Formats: sequence, C-alpha cells, structure tokens
Amino acid sequence: MAKVGVYVCYCGTNIAGVIDIETVRAFAETLPEVSVARKDLFMCSDSGQELIKQDIREGLVDRVVVAACTPRTHEPIFRAAVQSAGLNKYLFEMANIRDQDSWVHPDNPEEATNKAMRLLASAVGKASRLKPLEEKYVDVTPAAMVIGGGVSGISSALELANMGYTTYLVEKDPSIGGIMAQLDKTFPTNDCSACILTPLMVDVANHPNIKLMTYSEVEDVEGFIGNFTVKVRRKQSYVDWKKCTGCGDCATSCPVRVPNEFNHGMDQRPSIYIHFPQAVPKKAVLDVESCINCAGHKLGREPKISKKTGNPMIAPCQKVCPADAIDRSQQLDPQGSIEEVKVGSIVVATGFQVMDKKWFKEMAPDSPNVITALQLERLISATGPTGGKLYMPSTANKVPETITFVSCMGSRDEKFHTYCSRVCCMYMVKQARLLKEKYPDLNIYMHFIDVRAAGKEYDEYYTGARKMGINILKGKVGGLEVLPEDRLRVLAYDMEGCVPVEYQSDLVVLATAIEIPETAKKLAHATGLQFCGSHFYRELHPKLGPVETSVEGLFLAGCCQGPKDIPDSVSQAKGAAATAAVPLAQGKVKIEPIISEVHTEKCSGCGICVPLCPYDAITMKMVDDHPRAEIDMTACKGCGVCTTACPSAAIVLHGYEEEQIYAQIEALTV
Repeated sequence: MAKVGVYVCYCGTNIAGVIDIETVRAFAETLPEVSVARKDLFMCSDSGQELIKQDIREGLVDRVVVAACTPRTHEPIFRAAVQSAGLNKYLFEMANIRDQDSWVHPDNPEEATNKAMRLLASAVGKASRLKPLEEKYVDVTPAAMVIGGGVSGISSALELANMGYTTYLVEKDPSIGGIMAQLDKTFPTNDCSACILTPLMVDVANHPNIKLMTYSEVEDVEGFIGNFTVKVRRKQSYVDWKKCTGCGDCATSCPVRVPNEFNHGMDQRPSIYIHFPQAVPKKAVLDVESCINCAGHKLGREPKISKKTGNPMIAPCQKVCPADAIDRSQQLDPQGSIEEVKVGSIVVATGFQVMDKKWFKEMAPDSPNVITALQLERLISATGPTGGKLYMPSTANKVPETITFVSCMGSRDEKFHTYCSRVCCMYMVKQARLLKEKYPDLNIYMHFIDVRAAGKEYDEYYTGARKMGINILKGKVGGLEVLPEDRLRVLAYDMEGCVPVEYQSDLVVLATAIEIPETAKKLAHATGLQFCGSHFYRELHPKLGPVETSVEGLFLAGCCQGPKDIPDSVSQAKGAAATAAVPLAQGKVKIEPIISEVHTEKCSGCGICVPLCPYDAITMKMVDDHPRAEIDMTACKGCGVCTTACPSAAIVLHGYEEEQIYAQIEALTV
C-alpha cells in the first residue's frame, strides 16, 4: 500500500484567511492511504520543502500531496523538491485549495473548509495510484527563427545571431523595419527614428548568422520544441534580387499609380517599387495585382514580337533595368514558392496595426482632413509624401492654421477595445511638440480622457508640451461636423472648465487603437498560438512567463503580445531571444512522460484516433498483418483526446490512468 505524505499550506492569509488549515490537516490523517500529514506557513519556502524532503529520506512517504495554490506556478518547485530527496518526481500530486477554493469562497469559511477536504481527498486518491514515469530527451536543431521584421524581430534576431546561432528572420513586407521605419522621431528624446533603426537593419543584412527572408510568410509549423519544420512561402517578385541594385529606374518608368501602403495611403506608388528609401534589402518588387502589362507583355508569358521592328515588345520596367534583373516571362505563380526550414525555437514578433478611421462615423472619416496619427507621422517625415512639410490633405500646399488631436479612438472603449493602447498619449504629445517647434503660429488642441505618461522622462516631456503653449483639454470629443472648404467643427467638452468646447479646425488627427494584425489568425492556426481576451497573442503567464507561450518552443516579443513602446518592445525581444536560446544551448530537450501510449494487444485498428489527434501524432502501422495505432512521443502533447475516443480502451494517458481518475471522482462524491 502506498504511503502518502500530505502537506497543507497556510499561504499566509491567502488560504488560511478562509480555510481552517488544522481541520484540513487532521482530516488528512484519517485517510487510509496517508502516512504523514503536516502543515506549514509557506510550503514553497525552504522550511516547507525541507519537511517533504526529510519525510522522503526517512522512508515515511513514497507519494506526496501538497494542498496549496496553483500547480501552474508551484508544481515545478515541489516536483524538484521530491526529486532532490530521491523520489520519482511524478509520484506527486497537488490540490489547489487557493484558486479553486479560498479565493472563490471568501465569505463561507465552513463550506470552503469542507471543499478543501474533498479536494485533498481527491488528490490523495490519485496520488496513491501514481506510477513512476521517466523523462526522455531528443536532440535539438541548433537554429532559430524570428517571425516579423520590426524593431522587436530585429532585436531578437540580432541577439540570437550574436550568440552564434543560425537565425532565420521572416518578414512579409519587401523590407524589414516595420512600423518604426515609418516614424519620423521617437519620444521622449525626439531623435530620428531612422537614425536609430537603420544601423540595426544593416547589421541584420550583414550578419553572417542571419538568413533574411523578406517578402515571405510562414505557412505552416510542424514538429515540437527543438525540432520544428517551418514552411515559408516566398512571394514572387519577378525581380532577381541577386542582380537588382536598387537603382529605382523600373519604378520611375512604371505608368501605374496605386495607394502607397508604407505612407498609409497618403500618396501613390508604382506597380513595381522599392518599399522605402532606407529599405533593407533595397530591392524592387512587382505588385502583380496592380500591374497592367505594359506593351502587352503579360506576366508569365514570352513577349510579343513587334510587326514593325521584329523585336520583342517588353514592358518599360524590364526595358530600363540596367542590371537585367527583371524577368516578366517567368511562370506566373501567385502563391510563390515554399521553402522548408528546420529550427529549434521560434520567436513571434509580428507587431501591430492601427484601427482604420472608418470605424468612427461620428468623426467624419470620409473627410480627407481627418487622418490617423500614423498618417500624420508620414506627413511630417522627411521621407514622406510631402518631404516633411505639413499640408492639408484636401488642399495641396496649404498649411493648416489649427490642428486637433483626439486620443483613445477605439481604446478604453467598450464598443471596440477596453484596453489602453499605451503609446497614444506620448506619440500625440511628440507630434504636437514637433509641429509647434516647426510652425510656432500653429494652434494645437489636444483632447485626452486623461494623460498616461508613466515611462522614464515621459511626464517631463508632457509637461514641456504644456509650456510650449499647446492647448491640452481633459474630456472627450463628441463628434466633428464638415464645413465648407473641407474645414471641420470640433464638438467637445472641457471637464476641467466644466464647459462645452466648439471651434473650427483644419486638420483632425485620430489616435486610433493598436490591434494585432489581421494575419495573426492565420499564423495562430499554423503555430497553435492562442489569443487573450484583448485578442493579442496569449503569453504563458502574465507575470512569470511574459515571453513564453502554451506552445513549447514558441516565444513572444513586442506588440503582438500587447501594446508597448519601443524600449519595452526591445526589452521583451531580448528576453524572448535569451529564452529561445536555452534549448539551443542545451543541445537537447526533455519530452514530458505525460503522453499517450497504445496497448497494441487491445487495439482493433479502427483508426478513429488518427483524425482526432490535433497534433498529428498518431499513425497506423501493420503489426502481425493487422493495422495498429502508433503514437509519436515527440509529437504527443498529452491532451487525451485519443484516450477518450478509443472504443477498445487501448490507449492510456500516463499520469491520468483510469484507476487514478475513478479514485479522484469517488473521493469528490463521498
């Protein structure tokens, strides 16, 4: 018979403030499987762990149950203590009497105590039937992948590459740089965004350990930590990047003009183009959807022969290319080519997008003089559509006299997003300061719910804006009215003065909410990543696992995990890189033994389990001329779907076997 040791934790007043700990401990002594029942103020402390170790060493217990807080954070601590005392660490069970009991029943101590005893009895029932399990190890592919080429992805890639690991940096756009490449200046120092970012971009391109895969997207991820196989779709550009010098002659010759994504639609670009002046790599790409096939030279076909000259009729872009880098005759393949890459760990740094102004009907989104903050960023940038000069979008060469900033459009709003987008207050202040410095006579009004400036030197930066004569009002803008000559009437309220505010403005800038990109859902499906309540990628633990995810080997960095500014994004990116490098440095990864196993003598070969497995871990093989299920231990995640579906009861999930579960249920229902 098993000798179960029970250890009940006070957890300060987290548990003991509601549950009678001594009553629970005394109850444990009455259970037939229990040989020792003890209590401690903090079981996770050195003194609490020493109680467990001492009882194991003295042979008093051969199974351990701790009744305390959540296994999610504390189970590894106790398993390590059990193992260090010489007992198999899987002969351990935990009863969560904090999260599942004291925290949810704070007003009913008696019932909470009774529930704690039932939870404890259930854990003891399972623990007494536990069997030793052994961990297994597999080798690791010593390479990493970073998905997303913004400042977070760049920082992670450089960290991993500098550690000596081959790192694949995948970016969907033709160039790395992300949103930061679109910024003019950065707060609170007002230093040039490109001056900070461009050297890092160049470092990425020149680093011998970084394999840059721009104009590419991740299609699928298979495998497990240490051994991922990633399918990357490389989009077709019709430009040989090995030959292309980035001269831009092809773009100049192209007659087509479509909205420029990099400038957020504030100007137009040709069908064949270079992403932006400081692009890395600085190579041209051809936008297949907007190309009009000049000279009748259709993509994927050989050019027609001129009846007059007898020469091929090729498109202007191909004709003017001095490097002969454009080949419009290559086979048309809109899906591009698939390249498989094997890596040991993956950092996801896919960044963010901002809400479109169309969602805010009260803000006259159809007016050209109502723009988002990112559109303004491009207007005031030296590489933007106006060369850094502030003009009203509706009227070329006319500088606005009054400009209005509106915060929290879509953020802190129950109709859209309840979270704060964190950076809006500061980038609005930054933009207002830059404009006031350049145009001292410009009237600037800023409308905030309240100003959030919690970063280093941020509040001083905001205070400086007030001293510059910028009008900062506390209160929401109710709406805008479009007036003749594309002017706008702002209807707002000043909470500090307790008066309504109404005035005319030439340009209104909306600080729209930060969201995860639309492509995130596709990547989540490919990788198994989950979303949190705010629809960003969910981290493993908000405090103790901010870069880890529920998918082992996948790590998060930057705004795909939640809104943050550049310093926080870089910090998290470096943390993600360091964590992702751990399995690469170890050279092997542990396979948890809590996985499913097939008893082939019971298997009927029905194959029901094969399509049900979410990890494609089950295949059918022939055993003595009969089909039998086989489970790949490296792919199995121990979800138990196959176990519950097997009509022959041939599949066992280690650590959750039938007799263990029934013992738990029986204890709970007594």
